[in-house]
Amino acid sequence: MKRISAWYRSLKLNTKFTILIILLVYLPVIAFSTALFQNMRNRLLREKSSSAAYGLEEDYGQILQNVDSITMSTQFFVSDQKLQKYLTNVSLQIPMDTEELREFYKEDIASLERLVNNNPYLYQIRVYVPSDTMQEMMPILYRQSRMERLSWAQEDPENWAGWHFNYTDTIFDSFVMDQNRKIMSYVTEMESFESGKLGILEVAMYMETMFPHLYTGTQEEWNCFVDGQGNVHLGNMDTPGRRTQAEAVLARIEQDREGENTRLFGGREAAGESDTAEKIYQMKLDGESLIVGYLPVKELDGTWIRVSNMEASLSEVRRQQYLFTLVIACIMAILAWFVNRVVKGVLKEFYGILFSIRQVQKGDLDVVIETRGSDEMEELGTQINKMLERIRQLMKDNLQRELLAKNAEIKALQNQINAHFIYNVLESIKMMAEIDEEYEISDAVTRLGRLLRYSMRWTSGNVTVREELEYIRNYLALINLRFDYEIYLSENLSEAVLDQEIPKMSLQPIVENSVYHGIEQMAEDTNIYMKGMFEDGDCIIEITDAGNGMSEETLEKLRRKIAGGVDTSEEKGHGIGLKNVQDRIRMSFGEGYGLEIASRQGCYTKVRVRIPERVRNADSIDRRG
Repeated sequence: MKRISAWYRSLKLNTKFTILIILLVYLPVIAFSTALFQNMRNRLLREKSSSAAYGLEEDYGQILQNVDSITMSTQFFVSDQKLQKYLTNVSLQIPMDTEELREFYKEDIASLERLVNNNPYLYQIRVYVPSDTMQEMMPILYRQSRMERLSWAQEDPENWAGWHFNYTDTIFDSFVMDQNRKIMSYVTEMESFESGKLGILEVAMYMETMFPHLYTGTQEEWNCFVDGQGNVHLGNMDTPGRRTQAEAVLARIEQDREGENTRLFGGREAAGESDTAEKIYQMKLDGESLIVGYLPVKELDGTWIRVSNMEASLSEVRRQQYLFTLVIACIMAILAWFVNRVVKGVLKEFYGILFSIRQVQKGDLDVVIETRGSDEMEELGTQINKMLERIRQLMKDNLQRELLAKNAEIKALQNQINAHFIYNVLESIKMMAEIDEEYEISDAVTRLGRLLRYSMRWTSGNVTVREELEYIRNYLALINLRFDYEIYLSENLSEAVLDQEIPKMSLQPIVENSVYHGIEQMAEDTNIYMKGMFEDGDCIIEITDAGNGMSEETLEKLRRKIAGGVDTSEEKGHGIGLKNVQDRIRMSFGEGYGLEIASRQGCYTKVRVRIPERVRNADSIDRRG
């Protein structure tokens, strides 16, 4: 992210404007197109889910119609009195003459055969009789031994009743029915109160008649039926790959029924019949998006599945989205070129001003920017011209000030010459006092000379605490000549503190303030205590006097005066010197430095001077403390 930010900052202004404009256009278009195509995908899925629900209902109606046909045929055969009588006679082994058999065959069997032939949905209706001597009357009556050749009879010989699916007609040894056409049937037992079991009734129908869509599926849309034993029937789509996919679909649906994470896309449920209502799922298997319709068919004790492969349709939507994105990218490239040209034209005057500023940067202050029009660029050029004129005037004024400073320096040198004359006179007085053995006068003159030499010495930088302290010592020595009492100076300053740089005459005014406002009124021997230390990269110098101190009201007023809260331009007295020291320290080092004052009336006054650590002699740092 930082690299991108640095790269963006390095670009020219017209390029930045171009990128910004393109993004303002491109991002909403991309967001709109993303929402548009997402809506297309969702609408396609909703339409396909609705189509799947409608297809399930249509298939269910067809299945119910076929089931009703089988059920009605079953009821008709079971309730046929002549057939019941014949089967009872066979069961009780009551013999029938040839005429009775012929009449039964021509009338009843022929009638039942016409019933089967007139129903286009049925394949065959057969009655299997448990007798090896009964005369078979095709295509209705057969011996039970023929039924036992069928696959469903072989799989479960004890439980024949119910639905059987997807098997071939193999009741004859020499003639096998078309095994390419699978059949399904409903099998029930025929019974009577007197004789018990009379026979087994099989009402059969082609699988493609019961489930026509099993045999009309495509790669994009196919169906399957799952019977009560869990067998999956796929019709003409029964390939290893399709069967694997169907089993995976069923596993996902089973997860949903067990409360797992398969996504239920839609569907309708009848009140109180949620286990038998259709459901529509959206799932992804092997990278393909599927819409799966699930409908339990309780009449067949099975489930009807309808699967629609959405991958081709969704791929088409993605292709359209990629094409749309490519077209938009080409349009954005053309738009970027056009916008860049327009922005360059708009910023032409700006680049002219920028060129002029670079000339000024090279030192050519005589540049004049030509302005045209009345827009913001014209105002910018006018203001820069005014600024350049002001700079030229300031440079001229600065040159004049430098000349004045040189003149002042020359005058200072002249004053130094006058100071030398004073020093020579004081030296002569000192020699005269020593000749007359007036040593106190000689020492006083010596200290006065040092005081004058320090205060009148020309310097443009800071001095050390050591130099300032020497000046304070001489000052107190001369002060003690005036009074009948002694003011002692106690020092606790390390070598590092003594080598600390400090503005000249920044400590002496504090000592002088202590003498005149704290000690002179007491008129007795006392101490001024000086302590130095380093703290968090700063140098702290504390000057404490054992004088009268101040009241809280006076102390607060002094603090406000030092902080600039009180106008001192026309005020004289207590605090003026401290205010000057505060101002000089902050001018030299910044607002974070200066004076802090604490006092207690009748006890003491303490002034803390905080300045940044600047030790002139680096070797003295090891001698701190």
